[in-house]
Amino acid sequence: MTMMPRTVDEILQHADELAARFEDYEPREGDELDSAAVALLRTAVAERSEAERHMVEAVRRAREAGLSWSAIGRFVGTSGEAARQRYSSKVA
Repeated sequence: MTMMPRTVDEILQHADELAARFEDYEPREGDELDSAAVALLRTAVAERSEAERHMVEAVRRAREAGLSWSAIGRFVGTSGEAARQRYSSKVA
């Protein structure tokens, strides 16, 4: 069983890998994929990746504006320490 990505790097890498799979996908005879479902998945992967990039930028700007990790954690729904661990290397 594949574990779901948890860190920002893992989420972005996973989104990029999935996007590449969708872009490289060539249907073969016998494939019975619902094209509408595939299109929805492709869009969702791209949106998730963009949302995480947007989150990193928002955290960066919050830190530049002087918000504490504790305050940022409250906004993103985690503890301050969890927010720091997840984003500090991205916003340094």
